[in-house]
Amino acid sequence: MLGSQAKKAVLELNASDDRGINVIRDRIKSFAKEVISLPPGRHKIIILDEVDSMTTAAQQSLRRIMELYSDTTRFALACNQSEKIIDALQSRCAIIRYFKLTDDQVLKRILKICEYENIKYTDDGLETITFIADGDLRKAVNCLQSTYAGLEVINKENVLNICDIPSPERIENLLKHCISSEWRKAHDIAYDMIKEGHTPFDVALTSSNVLRRYDLGSEAIQIEFLKIGAMACNTMASGLSSVIQLDKLIADWCIAAKTLRGKC
Repeated sequence: MLGSQAKKAVLELNASDDRGINVIRDRIKSFAKEVISLPPGRHKIIILDEVDSMTTAAQQSLRRIMELYSDTTRFALACNQSEKIIDALQSRCAIIRYFKLTDDQVLKRILKICEYENIKYTDDGLETITFIADGDLRKAVNCLQSTYAGLEVINKENVLNICDIPSPERIENLLKHCISSEWRKAHDIAYDMIKEGHTPFDVALTSSNVLRRYDLGSEAIQIEFLKIGAMACNTMASGLSSVIQLDKLIADWCIAAKTLRGKC
């Protein structure tokens, strides 16, 4: 787009760079002020990756720079969590949301990698990586690389051991007991996984992933379970990842299943 001027007219700062308020005020502002001869209709470009990791003060400073130099400079901001971007910054951007990849898209890509790198694999191994990735190709590649580096063969058992997530089959059994409102049995399965080293958040997050793929036999129960699971994962991700929160999640699922069965 900028041709031979691309190196001079583009500033890119990624997650490994210091992006505190001093960098915003000095480096970014200096680049925005710099005069570069470009073809008509072309602008300098500043690319900032993972803006959601910047402090509020740094974002406020960036907002002001965007206002002052909008005639000569365009800003491309990338983030994982848009709720961490201040409203004043969001209002000055055209927001483009990228959805997760489908399981088939992730599977095709890691299958190509295995073929190019001559990696031994089984179908259930690749399916397990796809499940763990949950639409995140970078996570899938990291999981594939870690498993190959540690155990060389990509199969279900090796992937689960290296990536350290609860077994989806055991999670399915836990959910079955919740549907039957058998809290004690579901609780025992969860505690066995915790004793093996998994965190309450691991169990809750994997349960939510299984729920999206597992047919509970009732759409109403499935929707309610997903809603309860999402709220629990959000609470745990906020720093309250305790066994008590997991107990509450299982109890909420059991109560919801019993309540919805009574309405049917």
